[in-house]
Amino acid sequence: MKQFGSEGIETPFDMPETPEGWQIALLGQIAQIVGGGTPKTSDSSNFSEGEYPWITPADLSGFNEMYISRGRRSLSEQGLKTSSALLMPKGTVLMSSRAPIGYLAIAANELCTKQGFKSFICSPGVTPEYVFFWLKLITPFLENIGSGSTFLEISGSRARKIPILLAPTSEQKRIITKVEELLARVNTAKERLNKVPKILKRFRQAILAAACSARLTAGWREKTLDVEPATRLLNRIQQGRTKLKKSHMNRANGEENIYFDIPDSWSFCFFEDISSNKPHAIKAGPFGSSLTKSCYTSSGYKIYGQEQVIRGDVNYGDYYIDEKKFLELKSCEVDARDLLISLVGTIGKVLIIPGKFEKGIINPRLVKVSLHSEISPEYITKYLGSPLAINIFKRDSHGGTMEILNLKMLKGLPIPLPPVIEQHEIVRRVESMLKLADAVEKRVAVAKLRAEKLTQALLAKAFRGGLVPTEAELAHREGRSYETASELLARIKSEKEKTSPKKVINPRG
Repeated sequence: MKQFGSEGIETPFDMPETPEGWQIALLGQIAQIVGGGTPKTSDSSNFSEGEYPWITPADLSGFNEMYISRGRRSLSEQGLKTSSALLMPKGTVLMSSRAPIGYLAIAANELCTKQGFKSFICSPGVTPEYVFFWLKLITPFLENIGSGSTFLEISGSRARKIPILLAPTSEQKRIITKVEELLARVNTAKERLNKVPKILKRFRQAILAAACSARLTAGWREKTLDVEPATRLLNRIQQGRTKLKKSHMNRANGEENIYFDIPDSWSFCFFEDISSNKPHAIKAGPFGSSLTKSCYTSSGYKIYGQEQVIRGDVNYGDYYIDEKKFLELKSCEVDARDLLISLVGTIGKVLIIPGKFEKGIINPRLVKVSLHSEISPEYITKYLGSPLAINIFKRDSHGGTMEILNLKMLKGLPIPLPPVIEQHEIVRRVESMLKLADAVEKRVAVAKLRAEKLTQALLAKAFRGGLVPTEAELAHREGRSYETASELLARIKSEKEKTSPKKVINPRG
C-alpha cells in the first residue's frame, strides 16, 4: 500500500507514476459529505408514499444499476423534519457506510437516506459518475477502513479522507463514456451467462423426460431385436415371490396407460411390483418419537437422513445409534442398492446406497426402497427426478404443490418400466448427456468469474489513465492549455473560501 500526504492516508493499491495532469486527492476536498437519518418508525405519519424518496442499504442490496430514484419507502415532511435525514440534490453519490459497506448508487433526483450512509455531493468540475466508478473499484479498500466494536462503519471524518485519483474534468467525462461503453458489453455477457443455468436446468429435465417416456432410445429399439419385454420381467418377479404382493396393476385393463404412451416392450408398474422379496422392502423412516437426539451416540450404527441424500454423499454425517436402538429399528435398515428418497422439500432427490457403506438405518424424513435385483436403481432414480414423476406427484398432492411426499404417494406412482437391457442403455445415455451439461456449467462458472474480474480490470485501467487519451496528451498534441487536476483542486478550494459552504436542501430550514 502506498501512503501520501501528511495524514499518511493509504491508497487502495500501489500506484505507478500518476498520469500527467492528475492528482491524488481526498473525497473531503472535492465533495460535501452528508449522512442520513431515520425518524421514529413507531409513528406511521413519518412515512408516506412518494413525498421524499428515502433510500436504505436494503434498497441497494442486489441493486445493479447506477442511478436510483426511490426506495421501498418515502418520508413525509414531518418525517424529514424530525430526523437527521437531509434532502440531497440529483447527482449525489450514495455509499452505504455501515456494514455492509460499499453499496453504491447515484441519486437520479432529490432524495434522502437512512443512517448508515455517507453521501458525496460533488463540487463543480467533479463528475458524480467518475466518483461512483472510483468507489466501485476500491470497494475492498472501503470494507477494510470501517471501525467499531458492534458493527463496522466508516465515520464522516474517515469518509473525508478516502483517497481518489482525480483526473481533469474533461478527461473524467471521456473516461466515464468509455467505461460505460465497455461495461455495457461486459454486462450483456453477464446477462447471457446468467441465463445459462436455467437453460441447463431445462435441458436436464428434457433429457430425463425423454429418457423415461421412451423417446431417448427410440432409434436404439429399432436396431435391437429379441429383447425381453418388461411384462415378462414383471411376471417373473411376481412368480419368484414367496408371498404374492398386492399390486396396483390389478386395475381395469388399460387404465395404467392413461399417463402417457409407451412402447409395447415397456410396461407401467408400481414400487410393489419391482421391490425385492425381503421384508420391509418399502419402508418409511421411524416415527419421530422412536428416534430422537437423545438416542444419538458418537459411534455405532449410522443414521441416514436428508443431508446425505441432498449432498449425494453416503459418507457425509456423523449421527449414530447404539446396537440396542438399531435392533429396535431394524426394519429401517439400509442395504446396498437401496434407494433413499427424501420426503420433505427436495422432491426428486434420491441416493443409491453403494456396495461399500456403513451399516445403519434411515431417519423419519426418508423412505427406503429395496429393488429387485433385475431392476436398475439408476434408472428408477432418473425417473423420480424427471418432470414425468414430479408432475404426477403434484397432481396427486393436496393443493397442487409438491413440497412433501409420503409413502402412499410413492406406492401410487406409476413407473414406466423398460426391458432390463434398455434400462441400462437409458442410464448410459442420460449420464453421458448430463456430464456434458455439468461440463458446460463449470465453464460458465469460470466465465462468470472472468467477467467479474474484467469489470475490475477495466476500472483499474481507466484510473491509471490507460483507457482513453489523457487530457495532457491531447493538449500537447493540439497545442493548447488545460486545467490540471491540481488546478481544479485549487479552484474548488478557492470557491469554498469565497463563499460559505452550500447548504444541503432541507425543508427544516
